[in-house]
Amino acid sequence: MKLRHGAFSYLPDLSDEEIAAQVRYALHQGWPLSVEYTDDPHPRNIYWEMWGLPLFDLDEPDGVLAEINACRATFPQHYIRVLAYDARLGRQTTAISFLVHRPDIEPGFLLTRTEGKDRQQSYGVHSYATEGPAGNRYESTKE
Repeated sequence: MKLRHGAFSYLPDLSDEEIAAQVRYALHQGWPLSVEYTDDPHPRNIYWEMWGLPLFDLDEPDGVLAEINACRATFPQHYIRVLAYDARLGRQTTAISFLVHRPDIEPGFLLTRTEGKDRQQSYGVHSYATEGPAGNRYESTKE
């Protein structure tokens, strides 16, 4: 099972050339970019760890790709995404977000259903990855 998160998540994983094209588009729109990573990809976990500072005033995607590759080398078993921010409306909003790296093994999620009063049902999502300690959640699933 593959995590579906952000734009392009239902497409095959992007190549470095395709990532560069998306980064170039964001830069031409004047959007600053940032690289983030996590080992807890729960759908409600919107605050990932930032890799360095946001990347302002770039003209070409080479600087962003260098940061992505450095993050990949440091965290090979984490999810890594790129975000582009649009501040035209006077506030920072996410214009685009997409995954650029996945762990080798994605353990998936458990969907839990709880029946309550008057047959009301509520659902929850539990990431199997969170059963391991933070920072090593995907290392323990490798054989």
